[in-house]
Amino acid sequence: MTKTTAERSGGYHPGTKDTGVVKPKGSSRIRAHESLETVPMGDRKPEWLKVRSPGGKNYLRLKELMRSQSLHTVCEEAGCPNIGECWEAGTATFMILGDVCTRACKYCAVAHGMPTELDEDEPRRVAETVATMELEHVVITSVNRDELPDGGAAIYAETIRQIRDRLPECSVEVLIPDFKGDEEALAVVMDAEPSILGHNLETVDRLHPEVRPGGRYWRSISFLGAAKRLNASILTKTGLILGMGEEHQEVRQAMQDLREASVDILTLGQYLRPSVAHIPVARWITPGEFHEWKRIGEEEYGFRHVESGPLVRSSYHAKEQAREVRAGGPGAIQEVLEKDVPAPAEVAGLPLVQLENGRPGKNGNG
Repeated sequence: MTKTTAERSGGYHPGTKDTGVVKPKGSSRIRAHESLETVPMGDRKPEWLKVRSPGGKNYLRLKELMRSQSLHTVCEEAGCPNIGECWEAGTATFMILGDVCTRACKYCAVAHGMPTELDEDEPRRVAETVATMELEHVVITSVNRDELPDGGAAIYAETIRQIRDRLPECSVEVLIPDFKGDEEALAVVMDAEPSILGHNLETVDRLHPEVRPGGRYWRSISFLGAAKRLNASILTKTGLILGMGEEHQEVRQAMQDLREASVDILTLGQYLRPSVAHIPVARWITPGEFHEWKRIGEEEYGFRHVESGPLVRSSYHAKEQAREVRAGGPGAIQEVLEKDVPAPAEVAGLPLVQLENGRPGKNGNG
């Protein structure tokens, strides 16, 4: 059997695609797991995490439609457990800007390496596919494209506009990278007026540097706060993945920090290890715990909506959120923080720890 570029280079790469030069994600071990008994890769998942394999008529139709237009979906690239349910219902999350990411997050199944090109015709093809599917709500996300001056913001904006031109009644949600804290890039996307502006925090402050070494904890939070300052009428949304070794109080602290940026919607889901190249699962979070986190997030911290469950991902029930949740005003955090501070992965020889403890500019830090 012929090896793909990914296999030859030792890196993870989904399926049999051979796009770009894919690099390894590095060690699957993080210091936060040193004292933990993590879940072995081959262990059986709890009953509540078992889903039926996709393969229905609509699923196969959509898969063929995506391939015929040379489009990618995060449903496939990230191995989403809800792909069968969502595609059978005629919904999907499009992944633009290619399928090779310039960052190497320790939990993510999307390929990491240097992308080979920028497809400027992609917005048209996405919009035509959305129109063909007659979607009521569409989610657009992407890989990180740190090699681009605007991180791909202009492609996001053009995709939103072309979808609206073809299908005005369709609400458009975007799940964007942090564009390295570039507020001008954020403004380009906000000017296109998506229904929901999402950017995922992914994990708590302590784990963030090792799990997501290409990003910054406060940069992500404040990026959402800046979006509220630019246009408070647009819903803001973020997600946390649980089961990577976070502690109860740390999740509460992340909720509090996000509410300082007036984030409207929070999603909480279980971490599922994509391969041995990714960090292990620290523990399985029970459905009861997820239910309690929803109560805490909505009643104690004031999120407008919390979608919380073992199989929840960023775009789960996104159409209902766009229709039913009302946006709040700006929060205490309205300016982008850490935009000039290198991410841990960008500093040669630096241990993967935050360069400041606590919120920059607060308590004498930053």
